[in-house]
Amino acid sequence: MNTSLKIRHADILHPQRLLRSLLYIRSLGSLGFLLVLSGCVSPITLNRAVGAYDEAITSAASKQLLMNIARAHHRQPIHFTGVSNVAATFDFRFNAGATPALGGLAGQVLMPIFGGSVAENPTISIVPVEGEEFTKRLLTPFQQSKLTLLLRQRYDIDLLLRLMAQEVRIQDSTRQVAYRNTPSDSLGYEMFRRVVLHLSAIQDQNQLYAEPLILDRTWTISAGSVTAEGFQALEKEFLVLYNKQENTYTLRKQVPGPILITNYDPDTLSPEERAQLSEEATEWNTNDVAFDIRPNRPGGEWPIKGTFRLRSFHAILGFLGRSIGDEPEYHVEKDPRTPPIKRDENPIATMELVVSDSAPPEADLSIRSHDRYYAVNTIGPLARWNQDAFQMLYLLFQMTITDLPRTGVPSITIAK
Repeated sequence: MNTSLKIRHADILHPQRLLRSLLYIRSLGSLGFLLVLSGCVSPITLNRAVGAYDEAITSAASKQLLMNIARAHHRQPIHFTGVSNVAATFDFRFNAGATPALGGLAGQVLMPIFGGSVAENPTISIVPVEGEEFTKRLLTPFQQSKLTLLLRQRYDIDLLLRLMAQEVRIQDSTRQVAYRNTPSDSLGYEMFRRVVLHLSAIQDQNQLYAEPLILDRTWTISAGSVTAEGFQALEKEFLVLYNKQENTYTLRKQVPGPILITNYDPDTLSPEERAQLSEEATEWNTNDVAFDIRPNRPGGEWPIKGTFRLRSFHAILGFLGRSIGDEPEYHVEKDPRTPPIKRDENPIATMELVVSDSAPPEADLSIRSHDRYYAVNTIGPLARWNQDAFQMLYLLFQMTITDLPRTGVPSITIAK
């Protein structure tokens, strides 16, 4: 709509008329400005609201992780609560009016009055995270695929394994020996730390591989049990070999197997070496991560072979809780055969936690529990290590938690 206002020549000769015309023009301009402003405020409010709610929910989840570490420290039950739904309604109201102008022109000229208000009505659904399904996920050891998923995000392998692995089983000529990642078991703990430091040194040289082992699988079936149509279908999926003497078909297929951490490219293995690894892989389960460090390659000064056994998220929280109480971690020097480690990074604690009587002013995040304050140490030379450890803990929790029940689709609605 195009609105125009003409100021007549006669108005110029009458100052009061001219003033009323100018005030009318200003009123139209102010009203137009408010209408434009109302359209701009809505997306700005939406962006701020989304950011504020996202920050609040992330902060609440992070504080729950710290709270549960404190509970584990005091040997209390672990419990989580989640936000399942957020709905925020914003009501924008604008009003306009007029009042007699103050001064000598009172009673003849009307002055415009504009006002407005914004009201927010948030609805947040909070539910306890509990039940048999979640408890099983909380107590079930992590699968190897989750470790390798984080490893491919370029996390330090020693940090990953110190947090996620409960023990390392090293294969010698006759048997496997288990070394526990528990500071109270000094022999097991120190060997575990040396092994993960050795892998970290190889990773620092960009010579560490963590790939699925390609397994050769074979099946033998009677030739008489296969029809012509069935044979054509088999040829699409398998390499089919016919044994005339026994009247059988041998089916061969390469399938991805478990993850194997190595200091060499598994594709360079000979068929005999691949067959041997395929046979060994049948003894690994999904909660184990195998490694094979061979001589004459980076880190080969200490040839070592075995598996890491992963632990559950509940066990991780328990490990961190005990580390600030009954079982503090301590420094372990790398094996003499281990190559140099980048920045000599070998922290004492898997994730250093600060416990104090007052809120630490420099902490990014802290909680109060049992009359003490708990926080992740984010200052000093190991700040990045500790921040990565807490971020990893948060990601592992997200991999553990089940989908929360929702009463509706989460939304932020703006009404004008």
